[in-house]
Formats: sequence, C-alpha cells, structure tokens
Amino acid sequence: MRTVVFDLDGTLIDSAPDIQAAANRMLEGEGLPPLDLLTITSFIGNGLPKLVERVMRASGIDPDRHDELTKVTLEFYNQASSDLTRPYPNMIAALERLSNAGCAMGVCTNKPEAPARDILRALDMERFFRVVIGGDSLGVKKPDPAPLLRAFDALAEPNPLYVGDSEIDAETAERAGVPFALFTEGYRKAAIEELTHAFRFDDFAKLPDFALR
Repeated sequence: MRTVVFDLDGTLIDSAPDIQAAANRMLEGEGLPPLDLLTITSFIGNGLPKLVERVMRASGIDPDRHDELTKVTLEFYNQASSDLTRPYPNMIAALERLSNAGCAMGVCTNKPEAPARDILRALDMERFFRVVIGGDSLGVKKPDPAPLLRAFDALAEPNPLYVGDSEIDAETAERAGVPFALFTEGYRKAAIEELTHAFRFDDFAKLPDFALR
C-alpha cells in the first residue's frame, strides 16, 4: 500500500491559461494591458494572493489595493476555472491504476480549498481523492510542511509519497520528511538538479511503476 498526495496546479492540471484569463480580466478592468502566459505561469506557485501581488507589481498597481484586486481576480477565476484547464496527458489513467492498486490519495495545494474542489469536480477527478487540503485550510501554506502532514494524517495510511512540480513542492516534501516525485513538465523554475527528489518523470504513465514498487 502506498499513500500518495499530489499538488494540483502544474502537477495534476495545467491551469495556467485560466489563471492568466482571470488575471488579465482584472487588469482590463484597471485599464491596463494583459500579461502573456509565460509571465503569468512564472507567478504561479505560492497561492493566488501572491500571484496577484506579482501581477500588480509587474503592472505598476498600487500595492495597497492588493486585497481588493485579489478578491476580483478570484471571482473571475471562479466564474470560469475549468474553461481552459486540462488534466495532463495520461494522468487520469495513472490515478485509475493507483486507485485500483489500493493507494490512498489526496491533494495538497496552495489554491484555496473551495476552488480546488470545484476544479477536481468539474474534471471528474474528485472521486480519486479522500482529502483535499487547500491554501486556506490551515493558517499556513506550503512550503510550510503542516498542510502536507495534515493530508497524510487524514489519510492515515503508510508509505507516503508527495508528487509535485515545483521548488515549493520539493521544499515542502523535504521539510515534511517524505519522499518526493517531481513532475518535470509543470511550472518549475529551478533546474531539476537543484530539487531534492526520489524520482522524476515527464509522463504520468511512468508514475505508477515507481509508486507501486
């Protein structure tokens, strides 16, 4: 038996296009030009409030308006959070195989819990996960290890493995003392060699063989 917890954005799903659309709708409302996908993707990883902070800085917006514009951006995202978001190739088949093998699975993300559950439901993925810990589920976010440890505690099964795509995920796993599997096709900024990991993969078809061995 293996207990597997996954990051969400950049790991299970490619959500950058919907996040870009929400951020650019906010900017449009401010009379400002849009930001390209590469720029928005580079801002993903520390939760929506931090992303909005980075968008505001890049666009020259008064930082005192952060709370207001975070709320606006979240509303836009919630309105269309699955329009452009897609699961990564072979990911659903990998989850099916892990589930059929008896793995207990969960999600630990810096996305707020309600939007995380909404997107999992919209993509018919919620059925795989016993627990979803979001960026607002506790008083802290990744890379603090507490959210990840809460997910594993809730699953209450042996042999933990955390699967993610970024520096934040690698640090979270290291601080939690659990093995880390790195999905190399997500939103990572650092070189692969800089991240502590037990396994790396570029195709979800490769993950079950490692997780189930």
